[in-house]
Amino acid sequence: MKTIAALLIHLLWLTDALAQSWTELAPPVVDQQWVRPAQGVPAQPVWGHAHGIRVGLAPMPGPRGLLRIYAPYLGHKVERVINFIAFEPIVRGQEHRSLSELEMSGLDNVRGKRFWSGNDSLSTMPVSPIMPANGIVEKNNGQETLTVFVFSEDFESGAQVYTRLRFYAHKPYEVEITTYASPMSKALDYFIVTATMGNYARLRNLYLQSGITHSHSLWPDYDGNAFTPHAHFPVQQMVVSSEGYPYFIAAPDEVDPSQATYAADTNEHWKYYGKKATQYWYVPGYDVQLEGLVNGRYTYWASKSPIPGGISYENFELKAPFRNGYRFVFGVSPLSPNSFIQQVKK
Repeated sequence: MKTIAALLIHLLWLTDALAQSWTELAPPVVDQQWVRPAQGVPAQPVWGHAHGIRVGLAPMPGPRGLLRIYAPYLGHKVERVINFIAFEPIVRGQEHRSLSELEMSGLDNVRGKRFWSGNDSLSTMPVSPIMPANGIVEKNNGQETLTVFVFSEDFESGAQVYTRLRFYAHKPYEVEITTYASPMSKALDYFIVTATMGNYARLRNLYLQSGITHSHSLWPDYDGNAFTPHAHFPVQQMVVSSEGYPYFIAAPDEVDPSQATYAADTNEHWKYYGKKATQYWYVPGYDVQLEGLVNGRYTYWASKSPIPGGISYENFELKAPFRNGYRFVFGVSPLSPNSFIQQVKK
């Protein structure tokens, strides 16, 4: 039976590989509040706010093994990603991070883990990403929400993980990402969900309780074309909201990132356009071992093209000891960092 199931899954992925491009898939259905995939037809896997943040999966443009974060309210086209989020579990007792974007798929031997969606936590069998779940709209603590689960195929380390994405009607610029390990997973020390493309917006300022930490101050002499080591910031250094939630906040240092001058060999997809924004993580209930991590790049990923203005933050994440049901919130606010911080402290 296991062999037959594996064959069926392989045929499913082969069918997807031969399927039409994302532009030929049915666009999401948009109502007054929510964006959800069309049902009963091959459809674009995108969920979120009609007037706010949205999350997509492959085959929407970009590498596999990543959540796509869209912020069309910044003046971006519907397919323009403001950031990606990767799944990076660490099995207990190991230092190695499994990398959902870079690890080869065990289902079709293509780089990038396969992600698929479900309406509940029981949808663990891979399904076609172009027949996505609709998501569930319901009331949670008096607030309307949209919920969808995103699953990953198994990692080489033995980690088996999935997430619950939840959008709250009264929080249009945020998505809550709750992390889980399946019962068959090896025990985990961590399950990191990391925003991996800070270089697109050229995030350079971290906003902490003590003030701004600039990327140039962390790595003043680095000019290579790899990642820097991570810089670590304990929870005690983070901005705290009026509700007591620690916020890890980053933003560009440029007045208008869309006016940058790029090296001649810079790929077009790195060239920022639209309004700038403040990106952030927070946790509603945190562990005292929580920390924020950033690393940097001097050149754009997979290239030797220097980033205008010098080194900027690339991976931007929170890290805490794993427990099932840990809630991380990622947001992209159109407010300036100072206005945003004033808002969360009210």
